[in-house]
Amino acid sequence: MRGAPRVAAAPRLYDRTRELAAVAALSARAAEGAGGVLLLTGGPGTGRTALLDRAVRDARIRALRVAAPGGNRVPWSGVRALLAALAPSPSAARRALRAAKGPGGVPGALAALCPGEPLLLCLDDHHLWDAHSRTALDAAWRARTGPWAWVVSFAAYHRAPGVPGARLLSLGRLSRAGARGLLDDVCRAPLTESFRTRLLDEAAGHPGVLVAAAARLSAEPRHGAGADRSSGPVIDDASLAEVYRGLLDSLPAECGRVLTLVAVAGEPPPGTGRPGTVRPVDADAVLAVARAVRASPEALDRLVSDGLLRGSREALRFDDPLLRRAVLGALPPSRRRELAALFAAPDTDRSAGGSGPAGTVRVPEGGPGLPDVVRGRAELARGRAGLGDGPVGDAHQALLLAAGLLREAAPEEAAEARFLAMEAAWAAGDPEACAVALGGADDPGAGADSGAGADAGERDFRDGMGAALAVRLEEARAPLARVVARDGASEEPRRLLRAGAAALVLGDAPAAVRVHARALATIRATGGSALLPRVLEHLAYAELRAGQHERAAAHAREGLRAAESAGQRNAAAHQHAVLALAASVRGDAPAVVEHADRALGTARAHGLVQATTLAEWAIARAELAGGLAAQAAARLAPLVGAGPRGGHFALRMLVVPCFVEAACAAGREAEAGPAAEEFAVWARLGLDPQAPAQLARCRALLAGGGDPADWYREAVRQHEESRNDFERARTLLAYGKWLRRRRRLVEARGPLSDALVTFERAAAGVWADQARAELRATGGAVGRRAVPGAVGELTPQQLRIAGLVAAGATNHEIAGRLSLSPRTVDHHLRNVFARLGVRSRVELSGLLSRTTGDGRRADR
Repeated sequence: MRGAPRVAAAPRLYDRTRELAAVAALSARAAEGAGGVLLLTGGPGTGRTALLDRAVRDARIRALRVAAPGGNRVPWSGVRALLAALAPSPSAARRALRAAKGPGGVPGALAALCPGEPLLLCLDDHHLWDAHSRTALDAAWRARTGPWAWVVSFAAYHRAPGVPGARLLSLGRLSRAGARGLLDDVCRAPLTESFRTRLLDEAAGHPGVLVAAAARLSAEPRHGAGADRSSGPVIDDASLAEVYRGLLDSLPAECGRVLTLVAVAGEPPPGTGRPGTVRPVDADAVLAVARAVRASPEALDRLVSDGLLRGSREALRFDDPLLRRAVLGALPPSRRRELAALFAAPDTDRSAGGSGPAGTVRVPEGGPGLPDVVRGRAELARGRAGLGDGPVGDAHQALLLAAGLLREAAPEEAAEARFLAMEAAWAAGDPEACAVALGGADDPGAGADSGAGADAGERDFRDGMGAALAVRLEEARAPLARVVARDGASEEPRRLLRAGAAALVLGDAPAAVRVHARALATIRATGGSALLPRVLEHLAYAELRAGQHERAAAHAREGLRAAESAGQRNAAAHQHAVLALAASVRGDAPAVVEHADRALGTARAHGLVQATTLAEWAIARAELAGGLAAQAAARLAPLVGAGPRGGHFALRMLVVPCFVEAACAAGREAEAGPAAEEFAVWARLGLDPQAPAQLARCRALLAGGGDPADWYREAVRQHEESRNDFERARTLLAYGKWLRRRRRLVEARGPLSDALVTFERAAAGVWADQARAELRATGGAVGRRAVPGAVGELTPQQLRIAGLVAAGATNHEIAGRLSLSPRTVDHHLRNVFARLGVRSRVELSGLLSRTTGDGRRADR
């Protein structure tokens, strides 16, 4: 593999019996026409390439190993290399490559080159292959066609290829006997027994380290039979740097710089501690100096999420201690001293209250001995952490402080701090604090960063948002539109988030979805895991605003997993709120209650007014769908009120149509009227394409200013332009109810039938039941409901649960996958059994296999 020492290959493999047996079994399957995929992973120097070479030598079918093509990962270079190794001529390889790019994909190309021939195809360093080739191969592996055994290696700390059913084996360290045997094979220099023992102890079974050490000892006879160092390591850091060079070279530059900082921060000060001592490293200390070496905080988060670093925020450590030594060994001594000096000030300034426990580096809380830029970066790190997991009011203050401290020396970072401070204030539902973060009257110096240090997008965003918060929308439109156009075409996630926020304020939900989807694609392409929960949070909300409820739920589930993995409880609360709203559309009351409760548990403690409003709204919609109009109206009334006790300032008007419907059904028209009038003023601003239709529905419900039938017809017409099927169906249902209650039964059947079909298509079960009951009351035909046992009768959530049960998952496993509690899964499963007329999981599995073929559709 790349970065491994260039010495003679070992004649034997040690402690790899399990892996070789797995390859042999897979080859035997290929020989019988079945094939499959085996994934092999391991850290630097663990012998992935050696194992693949041995597998090729031992194979009893045609076999080859294909390495990751060098260079800049040219599109299709990996597949081209694979097909060239199999093709009898260059022209045949070119034809095969064209076939691989066509509908038949890689399987079609292999079938054309080697019709019916079993193959063992060993692909080395999958993580280094180009994206086009990886995508094409992933599709081939999922198809599971052809008599081909695929053995795919990839480096540890990289994501495994997503191959359903593939076996994954990790190449670990060698046993003591295996390590001794390898050392005897590769070391030509005679060693004393004590030196050999120390060498084996220090290498800790790492085959690459043993080979590198043996090469160094063989080249330096003075370390031979009589050599025995009394102290210090017997394996020098330079040898370790050679072993780990491939890993270090493959890291993004920012990650490499932060990894170096963590390694240096763990060294005790000169003259203290014994050699080899490593002290705990505080993440805040690393983040405080990261900007000085042009590294962002997200780099540290990525190193932790990828597993290179472990431990708590107060005590970071390397997952592999040898990697830490390799990092230090690759660092010039002068640079090592420079970086160490950056960590010296916090420990020496104990009077500032900056030191924690002995040996722990901490950044002083506003210590006067530190430069403003260092203090500002520490506050920026704390504010960012608080925005993800903590009271957002505290995060807002920390970020404002960071912006002030960074304004002169680091204007770009100051601008980022202001944007994050605005996000914190937005989450808290505090428009005045949003204005301060943007640079309002309470902060006269904020305009200092509006010159050369602020890009045009930042200035437009600040001007446009400031005008929008002051409800001067005509002033806000042009600058915010420029932000959407300019930053929405960027490749930088933070600019894309800024553009998406601008699009939402303008009421352009489709643009917000498009921009946030672009941000998600960018994050996935670059591996920026730290920003992933925030991007998915914003995307799911934008999809809700666009009426794409199932897409919002899918992204919210992914965002919830990402947020929980990253420890970002605030983002998780928002995703639970989105999932509650999506479940309220389906009419899935238990899921609404569960997700809303989880959202509110964090939101109320951390001051997340936006998530609180969304969760309460979801519960009220479920209550309204279930016929509890009075309860829903009582819940919604505070949300539509203005002031600190009301709902979120940017969501109040979105909630009004639901409140008017609940209030009218509960006999509270006197309260609904003023809310509807305020909504009318807001609708004229043009910030929500749904508003005109919803306003007409409110007018019809309140029966004010004309014939309600005219208002209902106007609402339906407006819905046709806004293209939100769920809201249109709710209007049709309300219209049909109104007509039926006035004995206009024939007229009522059309709107009710249309509403029923729309609700059924959206799997909005409770809403569909309402429409069906109303239609039946008119004497109209409601159609033949699915017979018991029909899978099509299940809601999407029930279908997912049924599919997972059929695949063998337990209730606890399903709960973890779908972010539900086992109790809720059990509730859904009982309903599935009742609807399908089955009594056991075995019967359910059999029914799904007969109904959906292999059952895969039910597991989506």
